[in-house]
Amino acid sequence: MALTTAEALEFITHNSHAVLATRRRDGSLQMSPLNAGVIDGAVVISSRAMLAKVRNIRRSPEVSLLVLNDQFYGQWVQVDGTAEVIDQSRPGTLDLLVEVYRAIAGEHPDWDEYREAMVQDERVVIRIMPERASGRL
Repeated sequence: MALTTAEALEFITHNSHAVLATRRRDGSLQMSPLNAGVIDGAVVISSRAMLAKVRNIRRSPEVSLLVLNDQFYGQWVQVDGTAEVIDQSRPGTLDLLVEVYRAIAGEHPDWDEYREAMVQDERVVIRIMPERASGRL
Protein backbone atom coordinates (compact mmCIF):
# COMPACT_ATOMS: atom_id res chain seq x y z
CA MET A 1 0.00 0.00 0.00
CA ALA A 2 1.46 3.37 -1.00
CA LEU A 3 2.01 5.93 1.77
CA THR A 4 3.24 9.46 1.76
CA THR A 5 6.74 9.91 3.10
CA ALA A 6 5.21 12.12 5.81
CA GLU A 7 3.00 9.22 6.96
CA ALA A 8 5.99 6.89 7.01
CA LEU A 9 8.13 9.36 8.96
CA GLU A 10 5.37 9.83 11.52
CA PHE A 11 5.24 6.06 12.04
CA ILE A 12 9.04 5.85 12.39
CA THR A 13 8.95 8.65 14.98
CA HIS A 14 7.04 6.26 17.27
CA ASN A 15 8.56 2.92 16.14
CA SER A 16 12.32 2.45 15.98
CA HIS A 17 12.82 -1.28 15.28
CA ALA A 18 14.08 -1.54 11.72
CA VAL A 19 15.97 -3.57 9.15
CA LEU A 20 18.20 -1.69 6.72
CA ALA A 21 18.92 -3.19 3.30
CA THR A 22 22.06 -2.07 1.45
CA ARG A 23 23.87 -3.50 -1.59
CA ARG A 24 27.11 -5.43 -1.38
CA ARG A 25 29.78 -4.94 -4.01
CA ASP A 26 28.42 -7.95 -5.95
CA GLY A 27 24.89 -6.45 -5.94
CA SER A 28 23.41 -8.86 -3.40
CA LEU A 29 21.52 -7.53 -0.38
CA GLN A 30 23.05 -7.04 3.04
CA MET A 31 20.53 -6.48 5.85
CA SER A 32 21.10 -5.11 9.34
CA PRO A 33 18.71 -4.94 12.30
CA LEU A 34 18.92 -1.55 14.01
CA ASN A 35 17.05 1.35 15.60
CA ALA A 36 16.03 4.38 13.56
CA GLY A 37 14.65 7.81 14.35
CA VAL A 38 13.55 10.92 12.49
CA ILE A 39 15.20 14.35 12.43
CA ASP A 40 14.15 17.15 10.09
CA GLY A 41 12.37 14.93 7.57
CA ALA A 42 15.13 12.34 7.35
CA VAL A 43 15.54 8.90 8.89
CA VAL A 44 18.64 8.74 11.08
CA ILE A 45 20.70 5.83 12.37
CA SER A 46 23.85 5.60 14.45
CA SER A 47 26.42 3.04 13.31
CA ARG A 48 30.07 2.18 13.74
CA ALA A 49 32.16 3.39 10.81
CA MET A 50 33.78 0.02 10.06
CA LEU A 51 30.55 -1.95 9.55
CA ALA A 52 29.45 -3.39 6.21
CA LYS A 53 26.33 -1.22 5.95
CA VAL A 54 28.48 1.92 6.13
CA ARG A 55 30.91 0.67 3.47
CA ASN A 56 27.98 -0.36 1.27
CA ILE A 57 26.29 3.05 1.57
CA ARG A 58 29.50 4.89 0.74
CA ARG A 59 29.71 2.84 -2.47
CA SER A 60 25.99 2.67 -3.33
CA PRO A 61 23.73 5.06 -1.39
CA GLU A 62 20.35 3.66 -2.48
CA VAL A 63 18.80 1.87 0.52
CA SER A 64 15.54 0.43 1.80
CA LEU A 65 14.44 0.46 5.42
CA LEU A 66 11.68 -1.69 6.89
CA VAL A 67 10.32 -0.39 10.21
CA LEU A 68 8.14 -2.59 12.41
CA ASN A 69 6.04 -1.91 15.46
CA ASP A 70 6.98 -3.41 18.83
CA GLN A 71 4.53 -6.31 18.37
CA PHE A 72 6.24 -7.23 15.06
CA TYR A 73 2.89 -8.05 13.40
CA GLY A 74 0.48 -5.36 12.28
CA GLN A 75 1.62 -1.91 11.21
CA TRP A 76 4.86 -1.43 9.30
CA VAL A 77 6.44 0.89 6.75
CA GLN A 78 9.11 0.61 4.10
CA VAL A 79 11.07 3.68 3.11
CA ASP A 80 13.29 3.73 0.03
CA GLY A 81 15.75 6.53 -0.40
CA THR A 82 19.26 7.80 -0.68
CA ALA A 83 21.55 7.57 2.33
CA GLU A 84 24.60 9.55 3.30
CA VAL A 85 27.22 8.77 5.92
CA ILE A 86 28.15 11.63 8.23
CA ASP A 87 31.39 10.86 10.01
CA GLN A 88 33.14 12.59 12.86
CA SER A 89 35.48 14.51 10.58
CA ARG A 90 32.48 16.74 9.83
CA PRO A 91 31.94 19.50 12.43
CA GLY A 92 28.87 18.99 14.58
CA THR A 93 28.66 15.21 14.19
CA LEU A 94 28.84 14.55 17.94
CA ASP A 95 25.95 16.95 18.45
CA LEU A 96 24.06 15.17 15.68
CA LEU A 97 24.71 11.81 17.36
CA VAL A 98 23.13 13.27 20.51
CA GLU A 99 20.09 14.30 18.44
CA VAL A 100 19.90 10.80 16.95
CA TYR A 101 19.92 9.24 20.41
CA ARG A 102 17.19 11.60 21.57
CA ALA A 103 15.09 10.86 18.47
CA ILE A 104 15.27 7.13 19.20
CA ALA A 105 15.53 6.74 22.97
CA GLY A 106 15.00 10.09 24.68
CA GLU A 107 17.43 11.48 27.24
CA HIS A 108 20.69 9.81 28.19
CA PRO A 109 21.72 9.78 31.87
CA ASP A 110 25.25 11.10 31.12
CA TRP A 111 25.82 12.99 27.86
CA ASP A 112 29.57 13.39 28.45
CA GLU A 113 29.89 9.62 28.81
CA TYR A 114 27.77 9.15 25.69
CA ARG A 115 29.92 11.51 23.62
CA GLU A 116 33.08 9.76 24.79
CA ALA A 117 31.62 6.38 23.78
CA MET A 118 30.67 7.76 20.35
CA VAL A 119 34.28 8.84 19.75
CA GLN A 120 35.71 5.52 21.01
CA ASP A 121 33.27 3.50 18.90
CA GLU A 122 33.98 5.66 15.82
CA ARG A 123 30.26 6.25 15.38
CA VAL A 124 28.77 7.82 12.27
CA VAL A 125 25.28 8.97 11.41
CA ILE A 126 23.48 7.41 8.49
CA ARG A 127 20.90 9.87 7.17
CA ILE A 128 18.29 8.60 4.72
CA MET A 129 16.26 11.02 2.65
CA PRO A 130 13.01 9.19 1.91
CA GLU A 131 11.95 9.14 -1.73
CA ARG A 132 9.19 6.54 -1.61
CA ALA A 133 7.15 4.88 1.13
CA SER A 134 4.80 1.95 1.42
CA GLY A 135 3.39 -0.18 4.18
CA ARG A 136 0.37 -0.92 6.32
CA LEU A 137 -0.83 1.59 8.90
